Amino acid sequence: MRIAVMGTGAVGGYFGAKLAAAGHELIFIARGRNLAALKHDGLRIDSFQGNLHIREALFTDDPAAATAVDLVLFCVKSYDTEFAAKAMAPLIGQPTRVLSLQNGVDNPTRIAHIWGAEQILAGVVYIGAQVVQPGTIKHSSGGKIVLGELDGGVHEATRTIGRALSAANIPCEITVEIAKAQWRKLLWNAPFCAISCLTRATAREIAESPSLRKLAIDCMAEVIAAAKTQGFDLAPEWVDETLQFSQSLGDFKPSMLQDLEAGKPLEFEAFNGVIVNLLRQAGREAPTNQVFYGALSYLDKRIRAAKH
Repeated sequence: MRIAVMGTGAVGGYFGAKLAAAGHELIFIARGRNLAALKHDGLRIDSFQGNLHIREALFTDDPAAATAVDLVLFCVKSYDTEFAAKAMAPLIGQPTRVLSLQNGVDNPTRIAHIWGAEQILAGVVYIGAQVVQPGTIKHSSGGKIVLGELDGGVHEATRTIGRALSAANIPCEITVEIAKAQWRKLLWNAPFCAISCLTRATAREIAESPSLRKLAIDCMAEVIAAAKTQGFDLAPEWVDETLQFSQSLGDFKPSMLQDLEAGKPLEFEAFNGVIVNLLRQAGREAPTNQVFYGALSYLDKRIRAAKH
């Protein structure tokens, strides 16, 4: 398959490298210092499962440098979704499928508004990975993708992508309830990303601190309430499972804390803003997420101001 990675960060870089190592033709879309490093020495993956060094691929900041592909791994931050979705036009043909591997619950729908729902797949990623320096990704845990079609169907094109991922030693599951899987991931992202940014605590430290654990539980209660407004019932026991999972992560830093420390914009709209907005539309309040949203908005403005 010809596969393009739109946004070669930790997630896109890792999965793209696995697919390249399995013999697929890869185009990596990146920018800045990361792109310069990729062009100079390729993409390096430092993984507990075995290291990879990908040189035989196209590294570029211009999607027009490539023609239409079979699959796009869409891995940009949520605040760049519309811009990147329009920019990838040269990569899109009639058979192209776009697999969103982004955090949040509404990105695939936003992409579908541009390219049509039949070409878009939603994915949920379970991985511990970060860019430790330009061109190099450290993979510390996980590496599974759960994916599905927006309408709950399972067509042959989706099965083909699933087989390609599995053949590249990427654990993969196709589900007819991908939206519910996205909400379950948000049950973790909303509290743990926000609290880690505001306290500089790791996932395990949050789960083991009585005060921070209480904040996380309050936040998750609001996520469950917001999901219900969209017709999704999240199991109450998922709260305890989420906390137990976080304790198992060791010193792992959530993605938004990694962005904060790197001076990058924050995805607080996709993690906390969506909860505030959905509950407000339902005539309810989201006090914990509202506090997170306000504090993170301030930090984000400082980051953006420092770049100009």
